[in-house]
Amino acid sequence: MQDETPEPVEIPHEQLSAAALAGLIEEFVTRDGTDYGTSERSLSSKVEEVRRLLDRGEARVVFDPGTGTANIVLPV
Repeated sequence: MQDETPEPVEIPHEQLSAAALAGLIEEFVTRDGTDYGTSERSLSSKVEEVRRLLDRGEARVVFDPGTGTANIVLPV
C-alpha cells in the first residue's frame, strides 16, 4: 500500500484571525536564516513588509496537512 502524503493547501491570509496571522508573520521574519540585506531592520518593519507581500499576492500562506503546520512562502 502506498503512503499518500496530502498536498499542501494554500490558505488566503484574509481568512486567518488577526492574531494567527500576526503570529505566523512574526515567526517567519524571526526565523533563523532570514536575511534582509546588509542593513538592520526593526521587527515591525519586517512584519509590515511581509504583510504587504501577502496583500499583493507576492507571498502565500500554505498549510501542510502532513505536518499540521502553516508557513509563508515567497516565490523563488
